[in-house]
Amino acid sequence: MNAKGLQILVVDDEPDIRSTLADILDDEGYGVGQAASAEEAERLLQNDVFDLILLDIWMPGEDGLQFLQRLAQSGLEQPVLMMSGHGSIEAAVQATKLGAYDFIEKPLSLDKTLLSVSHALEAFRLQRENRQLREHSGVVQRPSGNSSVIVQLRDQLKKVAAVDSWALLLGEPGTGKEVAARYLHGQSRRSQGPFVDLRAAAIAQPNVTVELFGSEQEGRVVRGRLEMAHRGTLFIDEIADMNLESQARLISALQERRILRIGGTTPVAVDVRVIAASARDLQQAVAQGQFRQDLFYRLNALPLRLPTLAQRVEDIPTLVEEFMVGHSLREGLARREFLPEALEVLRHYPWPGNVRELQNLVERLLILSEGPQVTAEEVEGALGLDQRLSLMHSVSEEDFGGTLKRARERFERAFLEYHLARNDWNIARTAEMVGLERTHLYRKLKSLGIALRTDRRGDGELED
Repeated sequence: MNAKGLQILVVDDEPDIRSTLADILDDEGYGVGQAASAEEAERLLQNDVFDLILLDIWMPGEDGLQFLQRLAQSGLEQPVLMMSGHGSIEAAVQATKLGAYDFIEKPLSLDKTLLSVSHALEAFRLQRENRQLREHSGVVQRPSGNSSVIVQLRDQLKKVAAVDSWALLLGEPGTGKEVAARYLHGQSRRSQGPFVDLRAAAIAQPNVTVELFGSEQEGRVVRGRLEMAHRGTLFIDEIADMNLESQARLISALQERRILRIGGTTPVAVDVRVIAASARDLQQAVAQGQFRQDLFYRLNALPLRLPTLAQRVEDIPTLVEEFMVGHSLREGLARREFLPEALEVLRHYPWPGNVRELQNLVERLLILSEGPQVTAEEVEGALGLDQRLSLMHSVSEEDFGGTLKRARERFERAFLEYHLARNDWNIARTAEMVGLERTHLYRKLKSLGIALRTDRRGDGELED
């Protein structure tokens, strides 16, 4: 277990034991805090983050077992090793029931103490990792696919992970910014630390500050996300939805590497890397006075833009497979085979909701299963394309009247309107699907009197 940066609190009323343990642990590379009583230890725990507690059982005032019980009731956040010069099986059993990791008898053996410390820290690290794996079982842990844009994104994330600067992930809603943030964290030197997320858009504005910094009220301490992310990564999704006060406190706290809980008076040291994400134009938000300029410049030092799903349609089969595996693991849904024509429909759909929309669609198709195979018609129905295109399939007696030229025009109009609707009126994709050059398609649409719609991607090629 790498001791670098890990903090241990020694709680013992005997000064010689405290100082000896502090010297030994310091030589091993641990940071050490000392307390002579439960009351003093509680003050230190409120103001600093410790990774392990060495706690003596027999102390004047509140003894170690009573203090351990209070810690357990308030939510024990670190392993505790109990120490006693009057060891007994009953005391060891009671300490273990209250949540202690191990029991060490005095006089302390140097080798046994260091071994117990190392084992306790490693065990709690593995517990945290297993908990995170369970919470995210079946969730994609890296930007998946082999398209050129996604390969480039992974390379960029690895380069950004090598440094410890703040990072900014930009992109449309549903493009996978949290997945990219987790991948960046996993590739960084902080990968052994916690990954904590804060979804600013989902929290009422007055509560964002408390969620970030925690609070102290009448002796009750609530730790905020910054403390939870100590020596790890804090991912702030939709950071533009944070109010200006929270933005100011955030940049001040992280520059000074310490925070002040709401209602508290003693600063708490924190070491956190921030990865922020937004679908909004932050530079425009700065110009409108809705986002702090200093925070924008700090974040914008390492900006990364995530591609839309429409820009990486060749990754759709890979994503579909991963989503099926995830839903199978989490909900026990049976996997289905997507027929080639079904995947073709997915490739030509514009995906306004990006990867999240695809994931929701896969889940819907698994839940509402109509057999072992997914057909093109089923996909079109799930996407609502069958309703949007139903008018294209109706043929009346009038359609057979008039000249052959008029009939051909009616067919061409229906044919092109069908494919325009199927491709969300995207000219480039429609031209590719119907086998026409873009300029030829424009001329054809104009001659048929088909009114164009503004491309939602804003490429400036379509006019109302």
